[in-house]
Amino acid sequence: MGNRFPLFPVEASTVAPSVDHLLFYLLGVSIFFTVLIFSAIFYFAIKYRRRSETELPPEIHGSTKLEIAWSIIPFGLAMVMFAWGAKVYFEIERPPDDALDVYVVAKQWMWKLQHKEGQREINELHIPLGRAVKLTMTSLDVIHSFYVPDFRTKQDVLPGRYTTTWFKPTRVGKYHLFCAEYCGTKHSGMIGWVYVMEPQDYQAWLSGGAGGGSLAENGQKLFQELACDNCHHMDGHGRCPSLQGVYGSKVLLTNGQTVVADDAYVRESILQPNAKVVSGYQSIMPTFQGLVTEEGVLQLIEYIKSLKTQPGAAPAAAPARGGVQPPAGGAAAQR
Repeated sequence: MGNRFPLFPVEASTVAPSVDHLLFYLLGVSIFFTVLIFSAIFYFAIKYRRRSETELPPEIHGSTKLEIAWSIIPFGLAMVMFAWGAKVYFEIERPPDDALDVYVVAKQWMWKLQHKEGQREINELHIPLGRAVKLTMTSLDVIHSFYVPDFRTKQDVLPGRYTTTWFKPTRVGKYHLFCAEYCGTKHSGMIGWVYVMEPQDYQAWLSGGAGGGSLAENGQKLFQELACDNCHHMDGHGRCPSLQGVYGSKVLLTNGQTVVADDAYVRESILQPNAKVVSGYQSIMPTFQGLVTEEGVLQLIEYIKSLKTQPGAAPAAAPARGGVQPPAGGAAAQR
């Protein structure tokens, strides 16, 4: 087709070839059976047409072998689709542990992106070549969908919860970013660009950003401004659990259940502290719904992530959304 009118977007990420190969297989199987079935229909319609009013068709008893064949073959092809699709799905859904974290907040009608180092972008995303990038996303209003065709990446962005996606770019360039979910009258204008840069160029861009502090640093300031440290003492002797080392740990709740202190848990602990109360603590934490923006919640999450357990120190209490004490961690976000 030429470069001017390509049939498909370029393959600019590590998962793009896998997605395309699966698509070509599905198209090939669909086209083959479509042609086969319609050809058979036309052939039999002509060959076995009624030639006179008195003609009686011969009795046909069928073929067991044929019945088995046209049951097993399509089943096998469908199972290939299932297994192949599952493999690609799990590849897309499992970001590498060393992925670069970027936070995305969608709203009508723009994308707001924050890097851990503190850089903020609107409708633009700068990332390094050859480095996996994990996006943690939420919406302030309606459902949006983060879509980069060249990366074969599309993930719904939902209000009130986090969704994630990841990609590893393989080509330097400028790539379209769209919202692929109708989100209102200016949906078509909710577009942007992803810039894939050489690692040294990315570092230069990163170091040239505004000096407003990293997300963790801003989260620490917000943590103190909201007086969270009045209850969440780092030594574990406060009215609420220590948050040191809590992120990623397992948290035991008052109902006997155990949850993992991930981004969603920390967010819920801040906005709905009584939803999951840590074992050994009372439900005394007030809600910060309406007092902390989504950007502020992300800053607090990064701050809590930065509170690693000190070498030689006893594990902190569990994360607490009203109070929670896990086997090895502090509170998720109870202030």
